[in-house]
Amino acid sequence: MALSIDLSGRVAVVTGGTRGVGAGITRALLTAGARVVACARRPPERPVAAADGRTAAFEPVDVRDPDAVTACLDRVRARHGRLDVLVNNAGGTPYRLLGDSSPQQAARVLELNLTAPLTVSLAARAVMARQETGGSIIMIGSVSGTRPSPGTAAYGAAKAGLENLARTMAVEWAPHIRVNTLVLGMVRTELSHLHYGDADGLAAVGRTVPLGRLATPGEVGELCAFLASDRCAYVSGASLTVHGGGERPAFLEAAGRPPDTPAPPRTADPEDADER
Repeated sequence: MALSIDLSGRVAVVTGGTRGVGAGITRALLTAGARVVACARRPPERPVAAADGRTAAFEPVDVRDPDAVTACLDRVRARHGRLDVLVNNAGGTPYRLLGDSSPQQAARVLELNLTAPLTVSLAARAVMARQETGGSIIMIGSVSGTRPSPGTAAYGAAKAGLENLARTMAVEWAPHIRVNTLVLGMVRTELSHLHYGDADGLAAVGRTVPLGRLATPGEVGELCAFLASDRCAYVSGASLTVHGGGERPAFLEAAGRPPDTPAPPRTADPEDADER
């Protein structure tokens, strides 16, 4: 039996859905048949489209403004009659060490990456809770929330909080609304050169990942479509880590063990081994 993802007839909102990872999510949901509204502060240079030519609608909104968020989702409901899927993708942070940060700068990062997704989710719930079919909310998290995050400490703290928030929402809003998190590692987008440099830099960064490369926005989008679909009707409160296997432990490099080095032969008796 072939397994397919069909979101036909469903309406999805993707915050930050006009470029980068957000555009990949928007495109995948369109491809699965959903009507998609991409929200951002500024309109895209060109509409986000699926391979078949279907395009996403655009709604301008600052997700940090509760009144603007409510008005935006009210417009979505008035135009499309419903809201089935929300992907909280908008977020980000500049690189800044804590010692060089002010409390105000940190608060703005927390507002965008934690408070804003809560604000949008509450507005979405007001629509979804009145629908017989409920809805699905997907948080876009980060591995920065699960490990030390030097240079992006407030962002990492916000993403850790976002994952916990999603688990609580999944309990409080069940059984009508499902809430899950995609915990992302590095994703290659049109802005990757700002973080990782030229093609050689991107290749070098990719080699630090066990699967040998960065993720693509399309791969993230396909997972969002999967989580939003009936194939995941019993999945809620879950965190799916999407990081290509994570990061090789630094001690392996320090010990002179590059990724393609075979393991040394095991000793016959574990008690004879030098490392335990």
